[in-house]
Amino acid sequence: MKNQALIEKLNKLTLPIVQSNGFELYYLEYVKEGGENIFRVYIESENGIALDDCVKVSRAISDMLDVEDPITDEYNLEVSSPGVFRTLFTEEHIRRYLDNPVLLTLKSLINGKKKYEGILRELNEENLVLVVEGKDVEIPREKISFVSLNPSL
Repeated sequence: MKNQALIEKLNKLTLPIVQSNGFELYYLEYVKEGGENIFRVYIESENGIALDDCVKVSRAISDMLDVEDPITDEYNLEVSSPGVFRTLFTEEHIRRYLDNPVLLTLKSLINGKKKYEGILRELNEENLVLVVEGKDVEIPREKISFVSLNPSL
């Protein structure tokens, strides 16, 4: 099964479990890190996420995975909060955190820099616009490797 098809299937199976436990599904991914496959599920709640919440959701997802068996490879399941320095994986995440401080990591240098910190001002089809030291800086979307909240800014 191709990775995107697997992600879609995992999302379909995981979403109702997360919601039935009173949480929102922030993001899920199936990645290879350090030679190991990891099925990672990020959950969130207006009241925050405690370790017990992650354990409860992890057990429920694990039970479902034992029955449905959608992943043929050996893997580890991780359930966690996206945290305050959360990665903004999707366009919806980026839109949700407009006017918040972020850290952008780029695939290649722009104006001699590979990292930009600033206030996320705008998102359009071509660029993300940050306010850096009082000036708007347009960063082409295709040059962005990673976007995360940066509440320490």
